[in-house]
This record gives sequence, structure tokens and C-alpha cells, in this order.
Amino acid sequence: MLSLADLNAARARIAPHIHRTPVMTSRTLDAELGARLFFKCENFQKIGAFKARGATNAVFSATDKELRGGVVTHSSGNHAAALARAARLRGVPGHIVIPTNAPRSKVESVRRQGGEIIFCEPNVAAREEACARVQAETGALLVHPYDDWRVIAGQGTAALELMEDAPDLDVVIAPVGGGGLMTGTTLAVKSVRPSARVFAAEPEQADDAARSLATGVRQPTPTGFTIADGVRTGLGEKAFSVLREKLDGVLLASEAGIIAAMRHTWEILKILIEPSCALPLAALREGKLAVRGLRVGIILSGGNLDLDRLPWQEAG
Repeated sequence: MLSLADLNAARARIAPHIHRTPVMTSRTLDAELGARLFFKCENFQKIGAFKARGATNAVFSATDKELRGGVVTHSSGNHAAALARAARLRGVPGHIVIPTNAPRSKVESVRRQGGEIIFCEPNVAAREEACARVQAETGALLVHPYDDWRVIAGQGTAALELMEDAPDLDVVIAPVGGGGLMTGTTLAVKSVRPSARVFAAEPEQADDAARSLATGVRQPTPTGFTIADGVRTGLGEKAFSVLREKLDGVLLASEAGIIAAMRHTWEILKILIEPSCALPLAALREGKLAVRGLRVGIILSGGNLDLDRLPWQEAG
């Protein structure tokens, strides 16, 4: 379990290498939901996603001995680019295992950061097998996309900034996939403002976090399709150990709701976000949590997507 001191140490460590992203508000969205909404815009972060925080903390907290073979990970994209960037900044090789169905924009982002890409079949077993093979061949340090305390500590720094820029929040909501962002956010919020409630937002068609917390047993990785590609992964062990004790609940959003919330954000806030990023607003617009009269913090997790395949165009 991470302490507030761990989160603050991560914040100081990564500060020279990341953006302090802005918090945006919208009178239009406030009026629609009857609440004060504060959007932490990690879509403006380095590599376009919050993942820059966790990857940077993991790489810059590692020793030279640990990094003698560089770093290796498997990721659908955002963590991959973030780790490739952190490795480049630290001056070590970044070996990145990516499934063949990853969005093209995220693959190109890894290439721009200088990562060595190893493609694999789009399933967990293939990702882990390829990652283990590279690790054995190179001696690289494994930096897991979410099931790593150093990564989780880095992700939690976004919520620390949010609570400084938008004090006295009643509720904080973030997307959940593997759980790194959600765990870091929960630990940060509960440490700084214990009275605030923290909720995860998840697709109805990939609801393993909701089922895991409801049953008390970590559920298998979802097999159903969701447009929210950034959360197409099962809840990690470390995340489960924290969230089952500290999270206040999981809000589920429909596929149509995710697409509508994504488009609504583009239209109202005039910013680009990816489908996973739209989960919290989608759940609120579908009435999954009563927030009227409350101050609500929402972490917009990222803005990387294929602009040639926008979800509302495909849905149409």
C-alpha cells in the first residue's frame, strides 16, 4: 500500500519531465448535470495521456543496475509510448510489446518516442509470453502497465494536482481498466480529502472491475468488445487489493453513452479525448450517480485515437 509520502515523492521525481495539466470547467455541462464539474485534462499530458506519469516514475526511480538491459512492457498503446519516452529520457533501451489490433495512432506514438516495437497476438497470454521472452533475452526491467506500485504512485499525482486546483471536491471519478490510474487516484483522494467519494467508470460490456468488487474475487479479463480500447484489460492484483477496501463504487456506461459523451466533450469543451476518457462523463449523463449540487472532479485520461476511424462515424 502506498502512502501520501510515496505519492509526493513520485510527484517531485517526475515534475521536470511531465506537464502539470490544466483543469477545465464548463457552465454548459454544469447546467446539464446540476453540478460543478472539474476536468483534469491528462489528454494534454506528454504523449497525450496520464500514462506518462507512471512510466516516468517507474523509470526514474529505478537504479542503474536495474536498467542495465533497458525496460520492457506490453501495452495497447498509451503506456507503451509513455515508457518508450521515459526510457529515451533516461538513456536506456525501451522494448515495447504491442498487440496487432492496437490503434495506429498509438503505434506511431511509440515509434516517435524511439521504442523498439515487438508485435504480438491481441490476447493477454500472447502479450505476457512476448514480454517474458524479451526480458529473458535482454535482461530488461519489466514495467507493467498498471500492476506496479511505482507506476501506480506516478498515476496518483494527477489527482494530487486536481485537488489543489479544485479544492473541496465531493466526488472524484476516473476510468478503470487495469486499475493503475484508479488506484493512484483513490489513494491520493482518500489521503488528502477522506470525506470525498471516489468512483471508477467502466464500460457495461467490459465490467470485470464491477464484478470483481461485487463478488470479492478478481474476475477474468473481459472478452466482449468495447469502443473504449484503453480499458480492454482485467483489473490488476494490486489495484484489486486497494480498490476493494477504499473505492466507493463502479459506474457503468453503455457503448452508445461512451460515444455520445466523447462527442459531447469535443463539442462543448472543444478538446480531443479518446473513448476511454469519456467513461466518467458517460456514466454521469446516463444517471449512474446523483451529483446534483456537488463538486465533481473528473480525470480525462487521454486523447490518442485514430482520427480516420471516429466512433460516431463507425456507429453511423
